[in-house]
Amino acid sequence: MKVVVIIPSRYGSSRFEGKPLADLRGKPMIQWVVQRAGQADCADSVHVATDDTRIRDAVEGFGGKVIMTSSKCRSGTDRVAEAAEQLKLAMTDVVVNIQGDQPLVDPRCLDALVRPFHDDPAVKMSTLAFAIVDPREISDPKDVKVVFDTRGDALYFSRAAIPHGRDTSQGYKTYKHLGVYAYTRKFLECFRSLTPGRLEEIEKLEQLRAMEHGHRIRVVVTPYDSPEVDLPVDIQRIREKMLAMGIN
Repeated sequence: MKVVVIIPSRYGSSRFEGKPLADLRGKPMIQWVVQRAGQADCADSVHVATDDTRIRDAVEGFGGKVIMTSSKCRSGTDRVAEAAEQLKLAMTDVVVNIQGDQPLVDPRCLDALVRPFHDDPAVKMSTLAFAIVDPREISDPKDVKVVFDTRGDALYFSRAAIPHGRDTSQGYKTYKHLGVYAYTRKFLECFRSLTPGRLEEIEKLEQLRAMEHGHRIRVVVTPYDSPEVDLPVDIQRIREKMLAMGIN
């Protein structure tokens, strides 16, 4: 079973055009994601999947691997699936999907994300969660929350604060979903063929599609946060975090 990391990356964005190439301490953001992912013990290879020549040139410029995909891909998952097809991965191989706007992704997260595929043959999709420490993230719809059962399988993902405590004095953890996924190649092909779900359309969360069609998602809780860059103003916040973490 090979583990291949594929980072879907597109240049056009209504909120932050050219985001993958935004400068972060002298490197394009996509370079940080590629290099951090490549430090994971589990990763056999790391590839950027894009339809933009500017991103291709930047990635090849720092020695990264690029797969050119169709401009007609509806989502990052579709782009990852097309790249996996081009790579001719076996159906039992595991594909890790990391967004290109997570320059602080911790390599240890990826090792933990893949571990369930070795421990439980029933697992076909996994994702990451982080216990929220910043109270703002509990109520911010930009930060997706997740709840899961005793086995670790997701019960629901929402932009709302879940669970919602009836008694505010009751202490409990709220978990933030980190947008990193792993799937077997076989399930990735299944996922891309599913029709969009009603809850997915309401919440605008693609992972709900799998659950609405009866598939389980194993949630792996990690102690390492992976903040995303959504807007240009986030760049400075990420730079400060990198300095605080000693990332060079």
